[in-house]
Amino acid sequence: MTIVAIIIGVVIASGVYFYIGLSRLSENAELQENNIENIGNENQNGAEDNKESINILALGVDIGTAGAESERDPKRTDTMMVIHYDKLSKAVSIVSIPRDTLIKVNKKNTKINAAHAIGGVRYAVDAVEKLLDIDINYYGKVNYEGFREIIDSIGGVDIQIENNMDYDDSAQDLHIHFKKGETVHLDGKKAEEFFRWRKNNNGTGLAEGDLGRIENQHAFISKVMDKLKSPKIIPRIPSIFMTLPKYAETNMSGDEIIKYGYAFIRSGDVNIETLKGHTKYIGGISYFVYDKNKNKELLSKINNVTVDNKVNIDKSKLNIQVLNGTDKTGLAARYREYLREKGYNNISVGNTEYSEDTRIFLSKNFNNKQVKYIKQDFKINNIKNIEKNDEKFDIIVILGKNNKVIQ
Repeated sequence: MTIVAIIIGVVIASGVYFYIGLSRLSENAELQENNIENIGNENQNGAEDNKESINILALGVDIGTAGAESERDPKRTDTMMVIHYDKLSKAVSIVSIPRDTLIKVNKKNTKINAAHAIGGVRYAVDAVEKLLDIDINYYGKVNYEGFREIIDSIGGVDIQIENNMDYDDSAQDLHIHFKKGETVHLDGKKAEEFFRWRKNNNGTGLAEGDLGRIENQHAFISKVMDKLKSPKIIPRIPSIFMTLPKYAETNMSGDEIIKYGYAFIRSGDVNIETLKGHTKYIGGISYFVYDKNKNKELLSKINNVTVDNKVNIDKSKLNIQVLNGTDKTGLAARYREYLREKGYNNISVGNTEYSEDTRIFLSKNFNNKQVKYIKQDFKINNIKNIEKNDEKFDIIVILGKNNKVIQ
């Protein structure tokens, strides 16, 4: 009994210590939770959020200007991923965003990896929310030094090398040397080298450049997830909790870190994908151009809205009218395109008298489950019944001044 009591006492004391350590992670966060939820929130006007479904933006920042010592030296994101967790399905999905992805900042073309250098976490979160039309609930950020220390804290991972890697950059003190076919134990330093490599000094390397590098990163992340799920990680938990507060930054509380960290480890297979698109030169600069149509299935996995698709709605047969109740030209037409992307075909557009409120009028043919589905699909919560003289339509949408779905 004495031994049991001692063990329980140690566990409780350790838990308190680790909790305090984890709580320190958010002390210096650039954005707190209440701030981050208001950034670029395009879904406020309708979608019923699944509160157990979250998106975390993971940011890995580079060294900035070589030789610079100032903490304010602008740092781009070398790695950017959205981690999605849905408690209902217990699924974890990770989506990598290529660092050369084209976005607009202050109405000028730029690469998404520059957003953090321009405006810190706030700009990075805003860029991802606008690009993918999702809400980011939390973020986590680490630099290369932190990455090395965190990997060391878990004891590193073993991985098979798929390419000859031979690269030296004295300016960054970066030296990468791995041989194809060998299995290497990656400690923090070697993990950074593996994570960053995409070409050799002689010009050979990954044919797809950064996209190929992302595939290497996915392989590495899978190995890390396997390590975290292994019983062998238990003795290293103290080291992990001591390392995280020193090198990582997040707006998650200690409670949330424990809650979602445990959920990730308990989940089954983690789905890891990369945004689809194509490379294009604009003004002599190579960009990765995100293609929304090619990412519909991927986006459905990271959207914070849970929709029951078994509602027996034939979208192709619904007659829909979209009316613009604002002074914004073309608003109804843009919303029509949004609906067409979701599979609705029979859509007419027009203008109506000025309206403050955005709302949907539905015929009486829809059951409760179908009404909920439509609210989520259309991203509009304000539902009313169609009047008799408008019964030729199944759905009428009036876009008012408070519309947040389409700008």
